[in-house]
Amino acid sequence: MTVRELAQQAKAASGKLAITSAQTRNDALLAMADALLAAAPDILRANAEDVRAAKECGMKPSFIDRLTLDEKRIEGMANGLRKVSLLPDPIGKSDYVAVRPNGLRIEKRRVPLGVVGIIYEARPNVTADAIALCIKSGNACVLRGGSEAIRSNAATCDALSAAAVQSGIPQGAIQLLRDTDRAAASEMMKLNGLIDVLIPRGGAGLIQSVVQQATVPVIETGVGVCHVYIDESADAGMGADIIENAKCSRPSVCNAAETLLVHAAIADRALPQIATRLTARGVELRCDARAKALMPGSIDASEEDWSTEYTDLILSIKVVDSFDEAVKHIETYGTHHSDAIVTSRYDVAERFLNEVNSAAVYVNASTRFTDGEEFGFGAEIGISTQKIHARGPMGLDELTTVKYAIRGEGQIR
Repeated sequence: MTVRELAQQAKAASGKLAITSAQTRNDALLAMADALLAAAPDILRANAEDVRAAKECGMKPSFIDRLTLDEKRIEGMANGLRKVSLLPDPIGKSDYVAVRPNGLRIEKRRVPLGVVGIIYEARPNVTADAIALCIKSGNACVLRGGSEAIRSNAATCDALSAAAVQSGIPQGAIQLLRDTDRAAASEMMKLNGLIDVLIPRGGAGLIQSVVQQATVPVIETGVGVCHVYIDESADAGMGADIIENAKCSRPSVCNAAETLLVHAAIADRALPQIATRLTARGVELRCDARAKALMPGSIDASEEDWSTEYTDLILSIKVVDSFDEAVKHIETYGTHHSDAIVTSRYDVAERFLNEVNSAAVYVNASTRFTDGEEFGFGAEIGISTQKIHARGPMGLDELTTVKYAIRGEGQIR
């Protein structure tokens, strides 16, 4: 089918899906989790082909890591579906109820967005997460994954879609665009009236391409040039723990730290031990002149490094002379995703929370916690870095909009 035909089917299904019961949607998610595990051998065979092709094309290790599935990751995807089924139903919730002096009863209630289009790169687990969140929130979905994961995505989508339909979800509510040509993605971005909102997930190039080309409304997500700032009053050991976790626990994801800022007053105590720990983990250290003098084995940072999302074991490091310089650096080079301060001073912590204009701002904790499940929202559709409608981890509530239901007794104006 063409892109338009897929979207038309999703649109037709969306109205029916929006009025299905919470029980139907939850039962479908549980059946989909079982179907995913049953289809694991087929999914893993498809994934092996995707991984082999990616390696032959010379893709970097962090990309291969995002692409690769194994039995444990498929179990995690299935568990994600089950966890979403247990979350409160976002549909029909009342945000506001008031009775006006004329007797009109006005209710503001949550309803599905309609058809959600998602364009994403090489992580096939996104396929399961996206479908789960869309079904739970009563939205049909049109998915377009990266060409590198097309076999994995197709096998996953086929298993989930078949189980959903058997459980009462309308046929056509789950659609995967299998045409990997960029022209097909470009057409998808312009299907106003069929796709209600578009969510890109991936690197800066993908996100900017969607933002610049789309005529469908876009929720901008994901690019994470995240910072950790170690203040002069910080516990140096805590700072080392936090930056090691923020950089090394999973460097390929958007909430991993990319830049370390260290106050000059603590640099000679903090940076040598950080260098030892990060070098042992295989991290390449790109430093300004003052940091380089304190970090054996480091290399010079370029201007480009400060604004680069590496998604790899690379970290840029700069020594700053003041809190204000650190905040200015974050605002200049960051992407307003997740930024952290390590400090023992309450007043400095509060200034950081107030002055750093990011979706998630941390005091004495790793940026790696910016995640729907870690925040208690369940699975997420992405991390929004914009300010309109949704910001931060996007869970079920962010996949809804509102309508006003007004009840009267014959009132006229």
